Amino acid sequence: MILTVDVGNTRIKASVFEGDILLRHFVFVKEELQKNIKNILKIFTNTAYLVVASVGNIEKESFLEFEKEVVVHFVSHNDSFPFVNGYETPQTLGIDRMVLAAGATLRFPGQNRLVIDAGTCVTFDFINERDEYLGGAIAPGLQLRYKSLHDFTAKLPLLSLESPKEVVGKSTKESIHSGVVNGLAYEIDGFIDEYRTIYSNFIIILTGGDTEFLAKRLKNTIFANSNFLLESLNQTFQYKIKNELKNCSKRLFAFVISFLCSRRDCVTLFLLWNRRH
Repeated sequence: MILTVDVGNTRIKASVFEGDILLRHFVFVKEELQKNIKNILKIFTNTAYLVVASVGNIEKESFLEFEKEVVVHFVSHNDSFPFVNGYETPQTLGIDRMVLAAGATLRFPGQNRLVIDAGTCVTFDFINERDEYLGGAIAPGLQLRYKSLHDFTAKLPLLSLESPKEVVGKSTKESIHSGVVNGLAYEIDGFIDEYRTIYSNFIIILTGGDTEFLAKRLKNTIFANSNFLLESLNQTFQYKIKNELKNCSKRLFAFVISFLCSRRDCVTLFLLWNRRH
């Protein structure tokens, strides 16, 4: 079993997988990390790996204490990924974006893919049909938009997420809800339409904490899966293991061939020496 953990800017999400099957999903705050991981490992005693992707501020030591029970792996830029990274600054590309790109590549082979992750930030990541990661965009998410309106103005209130009654807001609160929610929905649809001017055919994957809220507000047809990052973490780690086994087999084969050749050369030299003497 594999326990995947996504450390985000706001919350921590975790899932337990048996192969490609998601057995259980968990969501908790950072302060409850160690307690929840302990409980999960008590429930799923056959867990062999703890795989972590982190963009939030949390110490690795919080996970390393579980090394006696499972193999702990932090996904990094040095891991094997199933795509060619065409980002001009590859080391600055967020691990979460790389994992999503890997998941899209493995889940939808031979297609153009646009992954939209709607969380604290909204990220857009595009991988073409040749498995080349081309880049994307980063924008503020719903909660950041509400907070920004409050923090950077004198009188606008801080509101919680709410569906706007209609496009035309008839009060300050209604206007904020319309601007934040409709604005982001129009923005996402606008990005999708712009991509369509360049690529006529691609699959759109919407994920992240605000997936369900936003999915029904988009005019474009999308594949919505709020757990796509955790599923991608599982797939990416399995890809890494298979890739390492493949490379190990290649090295072992090369060693055997080299060894046999060296033995043949030794036998040849021995026979030549015997002929001369």
